[in-house]
Amino acid sequence: MNQSGPSPTPETPAPEAEVHQLDPASRDGGDTCVDILSPPPGTDPEDCLYVALHLHGAASVRRGGASTVLAPGDLLISASPHPAGLMRGSECRMVRFRVPCFYLGVRQSDVRRAGGLMARGNEGTGSLASQFLRTLAAQARAHRARPGNHLARSASDIVAVLVDELLDRENPEHPTGTAELLSRIRSHIEENLADPGLSPESIARSQHISVRYLHKLFQQDGMTVGQWVRRRRLDACRRELERPSRRQTSVSAVAHRWGFVSHSHFSRAFRDAFGVSPREWQAYATRTEGRGTAS
Repeated sequence: MNQSGPSPTPETPAPEAEVHQLDPASRDGGDTCVDILSPPPGTDPEDCLYVALHLHGAASVRRGGASTVLAPGDLLISASPHPAGLMRGSECRMVRFRVPCFYLGVRQSDVRRAGGLMARGNEGTGSLASQFLRTLAAQARAHRARPGNHLARSASDIVAVLVDELLDRENPEHPTGTAELLSRIRSHIEENLADPGLSPESIARSQHISVRYLHKLFQQDGMTVGQWVRRRRLDACRRELERPSRRQTSVSAVAHRWGFVSHSHFSRAFRDAFGVSPREWQAYATRTEGRGTAS
């Protein structure tokens, strides 16, 4: 990479260059920009999050009146390609990844409201995300066919988990005990998504709490228990419908496997959530897989 760059000053936006799928064609101060997965049809192409992976050189980020020095492997997640409060030296190099919010299950506004997110690249989920993104960046030019697609999907899933964890930490409304309980509840939901009998009653019973208290916990997040379960099931169906090994599986079979009893209800819910029907999404995934893109 080119080692020249600006002096240590706040980063200023530069005109956005055209970015190709998994092709580091966009440069900003010597940085590489990589798209992780292309926006699916029916979604706003600007509804994305940006993940900056620090590679080397002097860099720090200022948040809440305090400045934190970045180490190689650390990650900054923001709603724009230029993280707020980022300071960088002339030798600093980062690689940026753009991920459609569609694949992350989070809202751009949540990250913007938090003022951006930061994760250390040597601990917890941040370490996993950092390793996957390093590998994805290194192989961005070479892997334009299926291996790259699978790596991009895995990286996106890990980033989704990381963003969810970081947003939970940033939320001052939940005391630690409540956050831990919500984490356990969500884990229980994930483990039982395929069970059509999963309900607020069964979830509350598993955690030894009342249904009323369960609903109160989720109301603080602006989503009902039913809405959370339905969205997680829809996300699971979307991922399964796009897998090559599931292309011959009927939409009804996939919906039934993930707890949807009514096919018509599933189709309506899928379109409301993603802007396309399940069959349209399956066809789109088939076409893009055949072209060797990272959608």
